[in-house]
Amino acid sequence: MSRGVMLHIGSGYLINTETIVGIFDLDKTTYGTRTREFLAKAEKAGNVISAGYELPKSFIVCSENGRGRVYLSQLASSTLQKRYEEEIKRK
Repeated sequence: MSRGVMLHIGSGYLINTETIVGIFDLDKTTYGTRTREFLAKAEKAGNVISAGYELPKSFIVCSENGRGRVYLSQLASSTLQKRYEEEIKRK
């Protein structure tokens, strides 16, 4: 896989934009049962990475080497979306 464009998601964490499946607002999406179940299963499987020590505001779902990974970020999903779009334009 090529390295692609990297997205800074907070606290020094960078992820490859080519692996991003979606960027989600944690408050808005965790009302749904399926989202809570998805996050619980990902955490139980050891596939959740916290990008910082502050309370997370968003999560990023990635597909890395054939397996799902969830990154929790203290940055708002709108901020991450803007950064993503800016990085893709530079590419």
